[in-house]
Amino acid sequence: MKSPAKKSPKNGVIDPYLPQNGNFGYAVSRYELDLEYKVAINRLSGTATITAVTTAELQEFTLDLSAALSVSKVSVNGKRAARFGCRGGKLHIALTSKLAAGAAMSIVIRYGGTPKPLRTLWGEVGFEELTEGALVAGQPNGAASWFPCNDHPSAKAAFAIQISTESAYRVIANGELVSRRTRASQTVWTYEQPEPTSTYLITLQIGVYETTRLARTPVAIRAALPERLKDDFDHDFARQPEMMELFVELFGPYPLADGYTVVVTDDALDIPLEAQGISIFGANHCDGTGASERLIAHELAHQWFGNSVTARQWRDIWLHEGFACYAEWLWCERSGGRSADELARHYHDELRQKPQDLLLTDPGPRHMFDDRVYKRGALTLHALREQLGDEKFFALLKDWTTRFRHATAVTDDFTALAANYTDESLRPLWAAWLYSTEVP
Repeated sequence: MKSPAKKSPKNGVIDPYLPQNGNFGYAVSRYELDLEYKVAINRLSGTATITAVTTAELQEFTLDLSAALSVSKVSVNGKRAARFGCRGGKLHIALTSKLAAGAAMSIVIRYGGTPKPLRTLWGEVGFEELTEGALVAGQPNGAASWFPCNDHPSAKAAFAIQISTESAYRVIANGELVSRRTRASQTVWTYEQPEPTSTYLITLQIGVYETTRLARTPVAIRAALPERLKDDFDHDFARQPEMMELFVELFGPYPLADGYTVVVTDDALDIPLEAQGISIFGANHCDGTGASERLIAHELAHQWFGNSVTARQWRDIWLHEGFACYAEWLWCERSGGRSADELARHYHDELRQKPQDLLLTDPGPRHMFDDRVYKRGALTLHALREQLGDEKFFALLKDWTTRFRHATAVTDDFTALAANYTDESLRPLWAAWLYSTEVP
């Protein structure tokens, strides 16, 4: 069942890096998830209400949804769907009559199942059971592992998440905790995320967690973690307020109204994870040694670069990872470690020893999380800083985070904006760093 909506120029594919993801014919403005999760049996059930508007005449359309979840009921604007079915990672919906372009849609989907991560080119992504609880690691295409959605970073929306689970567990989700109601052995948690957010940045963290507020800071910083890790956390994460202060100074105001939350799971995780307003670390990143400090800075920087300003296409992921990597170097410099220039020289030498076959602005899906994207992206910014000077460079970063706040952007947007900060041509710099595989 294919949508008759207007297709993109490239064979109906929104993003060649994720050719199965994203859907045509409508734009979502809000998701409301009303869910129940049973931890012991890993059972998720509930209703997703999706508010959208058609962008073309529409009688059939699709949403991304994992095959591990089954749909029992679908209605659109109060009317039962003519038919619906799940196949190929999509929920296909047919309406009883056509909707004109520009028509409002309220899509209500009743669904449930045993959620599990999606198997992808980058490993398992999405909803994952923990020893005691669960987490969602959505990047780049894991949102469909737990709710029906238009799962592409260019499709940002507001979210309301209400979830009921056993009272022994704490639930962390994006945005403000607007209510918490306990009845018998169940607690219902309700979160509101008003800022437009890409689906992969929506998360659910469920565990036996204690919560704490870090020392008073202009931006609220909270933590949720197992009680056993409290002392190690107090040591390893103590400098987060200083990081926040530095990044606000260099990148502009923190982009979210409700502050920042760090979750530390009781399990080990291969890598930390970013979500809108939240960073997730494993117990192995909180061991009392302070060894993960650069990762703590990196994940915080993503709140500006990646989460607020989001790449419209995955080929431009350097706009996330290059910037967050450079933020690590800026923190190291400010906190008494090696300077950004020393780190740039070190990693430049390293990159020169590695295969020089990666194009920063189009690394290909297999290499989009390659460490060379991170380091070369950071080196590109350092080269730009050297050419512009500190005053203009950091003014540019603030301009970037302001103009594209809670929006999406591509590399051309950044290079066009940078041109406003110098009378010299930046084309040689871009040609060398962004559009050539050889490391300059």
